[in-house]
Amino acid sequence: MDRWFRGALLVPSQYLRLYLSVELCLLYLGLPLLLYTQRAALDGWIAPILLLLAGGCTGLLWWDGSFDRRQLWNRTAFRRHLARTLRWFVPGALIVGVVFAGLRPDLLWWLPQSQTEVWVVLMVTYPVLSVYPQEIVFRAFFFHRYHPLFRTTSAKIVASGIAFGLAHIVFANWTAPLMTSVMGGVFGLTYARTGSTLQAAVEHGLWGAFAFTVGLGWYVFSGAIG
Repeated sequence: MDRWFRGALLVPSQYLRLYLSVELCLLYLGLPLLLYTQRAALDGWIAPILLLLAGGCTGLLWWDGSFDRRQLWNRTAFRRHLARTLRWFVPGALIVGVVFAGLRPDLLWWLPQSQTEVWVVLMVTYPVLSVYPQEIVFRAFFFHRYHPLFRTTSAKIVASGIAFGLAHIVFANWTAPLMTSVMGGVFGLTYARTGSTLQAAVEHGLWGAFAFTVGLGWYVFSGAIG
């Protein structure tokens, strides 16, 4: 268990909740606002900041004796729930794709057609350098660290979804935070059901790859900023 949590056991619960509330606001509201307001100056730093944050969250979880480290991967749960993820993804992606094609035909297949090399690189690097770190920060760490603030599973799912959406305000459009808040709730539900960061990351990766391919990725890509 990390040093802070050892000490937290010795202080009244209201102080623990106050500390966690401040920490949550700084990480999941203050940092996104900083990145949004300083996005020009911090151009190119979003990915490194995410990796550093994920590394710090992983370290805290690893040394927290009350956290089940198996949840950082949990291949057993992944194998058990993979078929269910695919059963939901295939029809869901078909419906979203058809609706998107009707609403924004100008963006359909935008990235693979206009920036093929960028799209190929994204398909390879996105799951490892972006998806999995995000799932550590917004699911594994969030669900465990802030349990004193959100004691019910439903509250954690909703709160982590909102936090995930707020992280995307840096893209300076309303669609990005709204879309990712909904999907953050979906990934949160998957994590809550399976106890597997890997499972949530695979689901996140599937939807992310689909979004970048079909054209929805424009809203969460640097090309959308302006």
